[in-house]
Amino acid sequence: MEQPYVYAYPPGTAPSAPPPPQAGGIAGGIVDQRFCAPYPVDLAIVRKMMKLTDGNFVITDVNGNLMFKVKEPVFGLHDKRILLDGSGSPVLTLREKMVSLHDRWQVFRGGSTEQRDLLYTVKRSSMLQFKTKLDVFLSHNKEEKRCDFRVKGSWLERSCVVYAGESDAIVAQMHKKHTVQSVFLGKDNFSVTVYPNVDYAFIASLVVILDDVNREDRAAAGSS
Repeated sequence: MEQPYVYAYPPGTAPSAPPPPQAGGIAGGIVDQRFCAPYPVDLAIVRKMMKLTDGNFVITDVNGNLMFKVKEPVFGLHDKRILLDGSGSPVLTLREKMVSLHDRWQVFRGGSTEQRDLLYTVKRSSMLQFKTKLDVFLSHNKEEKRCDFRVKGSWLERSCVVYAGESDAIVAQMHKKHTVQSVFLGKDNFSVTVYPNVDYAFIASLVVILDDVNREDRAAAGSS
């Protein structure tokens, strides 16, 4: 049975300061309730920058236990990625719409790309950006006049923050983990703290999309 969607803060009710941990419940159960915990969850992300095969993007818990990995196409159009759980089962399918005015990604349940399985859409808030700004719209938000979540910050510095709607309520924060060993091994290590009762599969998918945005921006800069 599908979990009910939870709306972002209605207009005029957003808190003016970062919320207490329980405020993260507004992002609970977007993908599945099993990906929600009543305590903060730290996701460790390792990007093996020189590896071209599946599994170069790995997400673990703080103890190194595999939580998610990303299956990417090796050949053809790189417009679809699949987020797998630790057992290799598909959790989400992320598909980029190549012809949209603003870069846009659609996120579907499991391995599907059927519209009935659409969970949410992610797009750049504007085409020209000095810092990363993404808006997230849940599938019921057809008009997309107000976002349900937004991502803002510097991808280069790994300091992005995920907010609920247009409020200041933080649901997840990214932190850089830079070590001499990670540079030597060609790995990009960083971590994301997911607030209590926030769906961490949802947050993991946003991190994957952020990585995709970053790679496209670097490719565009290199060709200019």
